[in-house]
Amino acid sequence: MIPDSSPRPSWAGRNYSLLTAAAVITSLGANGSLIAAAFAVLDAGGDAGDVGLVAAARTLPLVVFLLIGGAVADRLPRHRVMVAANALNCVSQAAFAVLVLTGEPRLWQMMLLTALGGTGQAFFSPAAEGMLLSSVQGEHAGRAFALFRMATQGAALGGAALGGALVAAIGPGWVLAADAACFALAGACRAFLDVSHIPPREPGTGLLADLRDGWAEFIGRPWLWGIVVQFSLVNAVVAAANSVYGPLVARDSLGGAGPWGLALGAFGAGTAAGALLMTRYRPRRLLLAGTLSVFPLALPSAALAVPVPVGVLYGVMFLAGATVEIFGVSWMTALHQEIPEHKLSRVSAYDWLGSVALIPLATALAGPAQSTFGRTPALWGTSALIATATALVLLIPDIRGLRRRDTGEAVAPHTSTDAKSVSGGQPAKSQ
Repeated sequence: MIPDSSPRPSWAGRNYSLLTAAAVITSLGANGSLIAAAFAVLDAGGDAGDVGLVAAARTLPLVVFLLIGGAVADRLPRHRVMVAANALNCVSQAAFAVLVLTGEPRLWQMMLLTALGGTGQAFFSPAAEGMLLSSVQGEHAGRAFALFRMATQGAALGGAALGGALVAAIGPGWVLAADAACFALAGACRAFLDVSHIPPREPGTGLLADLRDGWAEFIGRPWLWGIVVQFSLVNAVVAAANSVYGPLVARDSLGGAGPWGLALGAFGAGTAAGALLMTRYRPRRLLLAGTLSVFPLALPSAALAVPVPVGVLYGVMFLAGATVEIFGVSWMTALHQEIPEHKLSRVSAYDWLGSVALIPLATALAGPAQSTFGRTPALWGTSALIATATALVLLIPDIRGLRRRDTGEAVAPHTSTDAKSVSGGQPAKSQ
């Protein structure tokens, strides 16, 4: 039991504190393991195409299992789903580490183990987002989400920088082993989450009915599906740049894994700074402010295309991280405000599905695209796609007009096409 004398704010209860601590732990491990996985493939003799295939193998199960994971998380206690997913991630990363440390891993083995990790994430992500969104109440939501993201992005800074340094110093295998240990520790924290405040789920009519209900909630809100479509493109090309082109540019022009880890760490530092800003900044037009802040995310790919000196790259990565975090906090606040609690995981699953659906394709095609067009044109194309997708989504009126509501106002029903309307829907959160 967390003592009442804790210095945490009054609104940061048991669940919020445990969720934040667990997310910090996994963020430390995961950001180092991303670098470790790429360099494990390169150290085993792989090329850009092989790095892309391993990255795609992790994301493909997300596309396959996310919707099922969201429906399961709205039916079963979310913390149990999260713990089971953490256990699977722990086992898969530990096996990956053993392969790297004891011999020369084969491509199919690395793809299989990263696919198992992606399967765990498919069940974890909707449950975790639903649990976090239900852990705080109305007026404190924006600050709570900003502090949560500041903590996790600060951990990302340390994880990426330390991971890159450790890969260079002792090799990727030990970094993968550390990530497995992080999953084990985080799962232990999440086992103590309290779900007694969440009303028991009413018996449903089946998994397909739950998925249809989630789809109706999703498609009835233009701001929701519009931004998900935008980020299906943005996330895909950013993933290709970070997991394939970034390590290759680092190897050829920046000095290897260490500087690339520091560049990712600079992005993490930027997101921590942006989250700190969002503890004070409360934009009334949530999604307009957030979407305008996505444009600088096009800069890192352009910097890699040049490529700029490593110090300039650090600055660009910091700026992109800081501005995109304005979007991140605004997005979470909008979901908290607009989506009924009992549908959070299903809606989050559609959100996650759209956001990652194109990542396997983009990462798998990154190597062939480099061979066909060249690495520099591919990186400039990444920047152009990010800017274009972000400009187009601003044409949706609800994205320009959705406003932050005062505590106690009701959630707009999913049949409304006006995201600003309030017409007696379910309460924004039950706590």
